[in-house]
Amino acid sequence: MSDSIIVKIKKMANASIVIPTYATAASAGVDLCVNLKEPLIVNPGENVKIPTGLAIELPSQDIVALVFARSGLASSYGMGLTNGVGVIDSDYRGELQVLVQNLGHQPVTINPGDRIAQMVFMPVFHALFEEVSELQETPRGAGGFGSTGLR
Repeated sequence: MSDSIIVKIKKMANASIVIPTYATAASAGVDLCVNLKEPLIVNPGENVKIPTGLAIELPSQDIVALVFARSGLASSYGMGLTNGVGVIDSDYRGELQVLVQNLGHQPVTINPGDRIAQMVFMPVFHALFEEVSELQETPRGAGGFGSTGLR
């Protein structure tokens, strides 16, 4: 891959976790693993904060780390992220934690070392807002929420 960044990573005290790696050459994100001493059961409808045992330092304020659910956990067990997508700002230095929610109908056991989420690095653009009285018209206009069809 030609576009790479250096992300400094620190293991938290007493963390017995591996540094994330890309599973394949074409992987967009790295898997984040659970840093727990014992299994944790997440009951249906329950939200929990899962520690990863890692902290990062992004190379500039022009980069953000985004934490996404793992599709396998979502499709097999109904596990998603409580906040949809986790945003790790460039000035955050605390432990990366994953907010998970059991959207399924059965309890899910999370074991130490399990892959719980994936992290992707993206550029950040800061918007300069220009107030106007009208916006340019488009064929779609203000249509949303299914206005272009449901399937």
